[in-house]
Amino acid sequence: MKRDIVRKIWLFNAVMGFMLLCGCSKVPENTVYSLEDLKGKKIGVQLKTTGDVYASEIEGAQVQRFNKGKDAIVALQAGEIDAVMLDDGPANVFAGEFENVRILEESYAEEEYGLVVKKGNEELLDKINDALDKIEADGTLEAITKNWIYDGASESLYQGEDKVSHANGKLVVVTNAEFPPYESIVGEEVAGFDIDLMKAVCDVLDMELEIENIAFDSILSAVDRGIADVGAAAMSVTDERLKQVDFSKTYTTAKQVILVRDNGK
Repeated sequence: MKRDIVRKIWLFNAVMGFMLLCGCSKVPENTVYSLEDLKGKKIGVQLKTTGDVYASEIEGAQVQRFNKGKDAIVALQAGEIDAVMLDDGPANVFAGEFENVRILEESYAEEEYGLVVKKGNEELLDKINDALDKIEADGTLEAITKNWIYDGASESLYQGEDKVSHANGKLVVVTNAEFPPYESIVGEEVAGFDIDLMKAVCDVLDMELEIENIAFDSILSAVDRGIADVGAAAMSVTDERLKQVDFSKTYTTAKQVILVRDNGK
């Protein structure tokens, strides 16, 4: 019996080796060269993102949803899907990290990002908007944007003011640390554009910042139920989301782009 098992394992390995040598398991070549080519294709998206919504509207598209954008890129590399629809910030990061992956020149849509607040909490919303106005006026927002988006940094620029009182209490902020350069795990900390942004906002508000890393599709619910005060996760402002929560003023813009396998064409 043991000898039969060994023979079967040897035969399996031999067959797999032959398939690799003859190219039988070769990843299929890219077939998506324009937005028009997305029709009828397998498109990977991060669950409950606007990419999920847009991809679902494409004629004949087979949408495959992943909890993490990076998991969709891995599936693309393996040939399990034909394309990935994602915001341009993380798309640029992943295109740099993964071999044989590129971004189509033509973007799919433009979006505006805002901070999420419980619907009807106008007092907090006004304070956040005032803080955003202040850090925009004094150049802090521009510096944060340059550091993370244009310079492609992986470390925080904004360290925050040295305040020990936090006279106005604590601000609990939920994010999803799977979306670089806006938020990701750096060492043992959550860091990124949105984290530096919230540090600056909390300094203006004289509040202590507490960051909680949760699933992206749980952020709106956490804010709506009062588990968190604010959602900061590169969240696009949409009519559907506005039915559940309120958004701050726009603090940056982004594009939905398409990632495909790079066959050198």
